[in-house]
Amino acid sequence: MIRVLVCGAYGKMGREVLKAVHQDEQLSVVGAVDIHSGFADVGSLIGTEKIGVIVGNDLDTVIKETKPQVMVDFTNPGAVLNNLKIAIRNGVCPVVGTTGMSAADIAAVESLCRTSGVNAIIAPNFSIGAVLMMRLSQEAAKILPHAEIIEMHHDQKLDSPSGTALRTAELIEKSRGYLKQGHPQEVEKIPGSRGGELSGMRIHSIRLPGYVAHQEVIFGGLGQTLSIRHDSISRESFMPGVVLACKKVLTVNGCVYGLENILD
Repeated sequence: MIRVLVCGAYGKMGREVLKAVHQDEQLSVVGAVDIHSGFADVGSLIGTEKIGVIVGNDLDTVIKETKPQVMVDFTNPGAVLNNLKIAIRNGVCPVVGTTGMSAADIAAVESLCRTSGVNAIIAPNFSIGAVLMMRLSQEAAKILPHAEIIEMHHDQKLDSPSGTALRTAELIEKSRGYLKQGHPQEVEKIPGSRGGELSGMRIHSIRLPGYVAHQEVIFGGLGQTLSIRHDSISRESFMPGVVLACKKVLTVNGCVYGLENILD
């Protein structure tokens, strides 16, 4: 059994992770942390009887008490880097689904993994369908290089564009390089109405109640368009990827960025 601690246990994603880990035969929930903890038993968060694991509010303390091998982090961009530093310092392998990490943050984690010998997996999206959407977009960009990305999330998401949209744009750039799109004399009557820009393509972020996580990549060519879309209808869609990462992180080499790198 792989011993797992979940950070951000009271959040919607944290509860789903706790449930998925608890139900998997190869994983065991040994600890849980949330800064808003009321010291509840994890069972009350996942709709089961008490399992004897209490949600703490100090990560360093809980790690020392429960001795996990893996820490799953679904917290927020302001907390995640410090959480990862604590985990790695204690020899715990992080699995990170928190988005909004900067390139400098990711580089810092990569450096910590190299010097400590502790592995980590950071994924902008843990949905296997979303990974396929990104792969297909990368392939399509070789033939239809003009593309725009529309990502739609719930209105409580803190960062924009999403980590998935940024990763998709990076993969498209690898296929086509930099390409300035649109009319060279284009004018925005309202600043920002054309969305953000990365590598010449536009990324549009929608934040509304009712959404979970959705993305459409639209390619345009002469007399035609191609749309590749993925929809996460519920947070359960991310759990197979999270569970897989918990099992793989102990044997990967250093810090791995992107779920696609552990699927093959």
